[in-house]
Amino acid sequence: MTNDAQTLLLVEDNPDDEELTIRGLRHANVKNPIDVARDGQDAIDYLLGTDDQPNPTPAVVLLDLNLPRVGGLEVLKRIRGEHRTRHVPVVILTSSNEDRDLINGYDLGANSYIRKPIQSEEFATTVARLGIYWLMLNVPAPQCRTVCGANIFAHSQDK
Repeated sequence: MTNDAQTLLLVEDNPDDEELTIRGLRHANVKNPIDVARDGQDAIDYLLGTDDQPNPTPAVVLLDLNLPRVGGLEVLKRIRGEHRTRHVPVVILTSSNEDRDLINGYDLGANSYIRKPIQSEEFATTVARLGIYWLMLNVPAPQCRTVCGANIFAHSQDK
């Protein structure tokens, strides 16, 4: 069972970690499309799009912290600061062992914080479990509905 209409956004600058992540998801039979942003600015551009051309909202964002151009915590802050993306689940997937990154990640609204395992097999297993949970088991917030290709937000005052 997959949510084929929902894309996963992987924000990762390391090609080896990108490959391991995608392989782990596919091994877990996650068939959802996977888009990749290789730096923080690309992630922001992808997620926020433009007013005239909003991008589809991903089902989940797997976010590395140590990114070129714009760091992962700033990306998280921008995600949570925008109405269109504030309820998108964000899983920090990082090699950082810094307690301040863990605390700042949760303070900024991360849904989960996972330290990347060093062994590639364990890494792939961890990612597979993440994909199964966030794409197959998690029930997302009813943040918006799509009408004619444009995102229309469902607000309680609209009912």
